[in-house]
Amino acid sequence: MRTVIIATNNAHKVAEIETALDFEGWQFMTLREAGLVSDPAEDAETFEGNARIKAKAARAVAQAAGIECAVLADDSGLEVDVLGGAPGVYSSRYAGVDGDDAANNAKLLQELATVPSEQRTARFVCTLVYLDEQGEETLARGTIEGRIGYEEVGDGGFGYDPLFIPDCFGGTCTLAEVSQDKKNSVSHRGNALRSLKEQLQSGL
Repeated sequence: MRTVIIATNNAHKVAEIETALDFEGWQFMTLREAGLVSDPAEDAETFEGNARIKAKAARAVAQAAGIECAVLADDSGLEVDVLGGAPGVYSSRYAGVDGDDAANNAKLLQELATVPSEQRTARFVCTLVYLDEQGEETLARGTIEGRIGYEEVGDGGFGYDPLFIPDCFGGTCTLAEVSQDKKNSVSHRGNALRSLKEQLQSGL
């Protein structure tokens, strides 16, 4: 049995990771489930940098607790081209308070108020850092291209999903209007997880 500690307590992320990395004999635990606390400063300028900070910090507290495990961390967010890639690594705290989806979406709509549709291109980005029991790193990245709508549409998903209109659905709906399974099949995190799974399978 291989234990993988996911360096998050976000239930949305955990469910998606468990579904994607369905290797036989693997069990996944959040930091909370493992009885660990890890909240490092995510002060890198890239998603990769922040994911690595979280992975290394989680591995350190697991080792200190005597837990033999692998660790998986991610950092993800939204890049809007006309805003120079913002909100980027500040996606979850764009409006100043971490995790306030309504305030973040309102700020983004305000920033893009005068921007025409053809210039509202954007993408979600996810970077995963996996550290095995020896601390060896595997890195994976996934994206999904689209554009930002003019109002929130749909009551599914979270974060910027109600504003993000992915290209892969022909511009007909937001990520908040599709099922979780359909979202997972095209999402930035889903794409990153598929890349990670392919890399890990080659080493099993």
